[in-house]
Amino acid sequence: MANNMFLALDLGAESGRGLLGAVSDKKIELTELHRFSNGPVRTGDELHWDTLRLWSEMKQALALAFKKTDRLAGVGIDTWGVDFGLLARDGQLLGNPFHYRDARTNGILEKAFAIVEREKIFECTGVQFMQLNTLFQLLAMRLQNSPLLEAAETMLLMPDLFNYWFTGRKCAEFTIATTTQAYDPRQGRWADELIEKLGLPRRIFPEIVPTGTVLGPVCPDIREELGATDVPVICSAEHDTGSAVAAVPAVGGKRWAFLSSGTWSLMGTEVDKPVINEHAQRFNFTNEGCFGGTFRFLKNILGLWLIQECRRTWEREGTSYSYDQLATMAAEAEPFLAILNPDDPSFLAPGDMPSRIAEFCRRTGQQGPKKPGQFVRVCLEGLAISYRQTLERIEICTGRSIEVLHAVGGGIQNTQLSQWTADVLGRTVIAGPIEATATGNIAIQAIAAGVLADLPTARRVIARSFEPVVYEPADSASWEKPYKQFEQLRA
Repeated sequence: MANNMFLALDLGAESGRGLLGAVSDKKIELTELHRFSNGPVRTGDELHWDTLRLWSEMKQALALAFKKTDRLAGVGIDTWGVDFGLLARDGQLLGNPFHYRDARTNGILEKAFAIVEREKIFECTGVQFMQLNTLFQLLAMRLQNSPLLEAAETMLLMPDLFNYWFTGRKCAEFTIATTTQAYDPRQGRWADELIEKLGLPRRIFPEIVPTGTVLGPVCPDIREELGATDVPVICSAEHDTGSAVAAVPAVGGKRWAFLSSGTWSLMGTEVDKPVINEHAQRFNFTNEGCFGGTFRFLKNILGLWLIQECRRTWEREGTSYSYDQLATMAAEAEPFLAILNPDDPSFLAPGDMPSRIAEFCRRTGQQGPKKPGQFVRVCLEGLAISYRQTLERIEICTGRSIEVLHAVGGGIQNTQLSQWTADVLGRTVIAGPIEATATGNIAIQAIAAGVLADLPTARRVIARSFEPVVYEPADSASWEKPYKQFEQLRA
């Protein structure tokens, strides 16, 4: 069977990539064509997407793909969830899309709960409460009397916005729509009653289409601009975690969980139907869509963002460290100097992360780290311990015993974190693939194009394509006392 070529445009929290995937019934091979930065842009006290530059970078990646192959079978986009652009009646973008870390949603949850009870919102949507969710971004705009919201005819989530510019079609792909907290997973539609109660304009919510929908060909003007031939734009799992989970090389059974490790850590399990119960609400879990209409029951954890922001702070102060250097320094630092809750609200916004970590330690009566290696070790240990609590709560909510954790994404390159995760969980961790998001994106495109039969087939191909690294528990006993301390912090 000849290879079929697909382009994944993957916009992550630190960088965007264009990766070309050669797909056969035997394996998937990736080639990175183009890499570019993807950080928020500050204007005054606001944070925005650098939207037009990213659009230019994606077109450049597509042009490079056409130079690489004359038989590109599809292109698909994925980004993180929740953020969006607003379009006027004539289809023009109104303003520059906000970045989810923008401060305009500070305090918005309390304002929302004054209108609709917390329990009713969760019962309707089954989504984890985070101030950055689309529902609350829109509510903040309404309460601030935003003229953009009043003028808007359509809301498009970020990958849908770029797909619209590529094809002229306005819609919302299933997996990205489920991140908004404006989607009713039981009814399989927008949560109309909730939207109405919060006073949001229902008109702006577009048609929802299944993952794997072929939107149509790239517009003629773009083909002319790039010197390209006809190519279909395919709705992959547009939420990057949805694509990453599609690339989990698990075969058979459901006694496994996943960890998509990067700027955020997304930890959960696949379920046929959303898990919306008292435990899920109390533990603040979420239900997000998967390819095929199933769901990811998961928790968002503030991931390697902590270390990324520490590194940026040290660079601003004049000292640059590579991630490998920081990992080595962390391994040499003393263990359990402090127990960190990675999801403390003070860590969400960009800024001086070392000072915030030190302040967290003072506030919780702990000795704070002083050296870079100590800061990084405290962050990594806090993440590993948080994974254990999350996994145990997944078991409580689902009634399912988890035997193996599949870890994917760029964060698995930190082998120390992977081993500590196995140790604190007391369970096997299977790590790989690293480029899970792009791999899943391409696999879903290949299924939509008829190159691969279905998701189980794709996962078997992925398992043959990328050699995993297996971590077995080696020192679980030393984590028991720190875990008890962590539980007290989170109580």
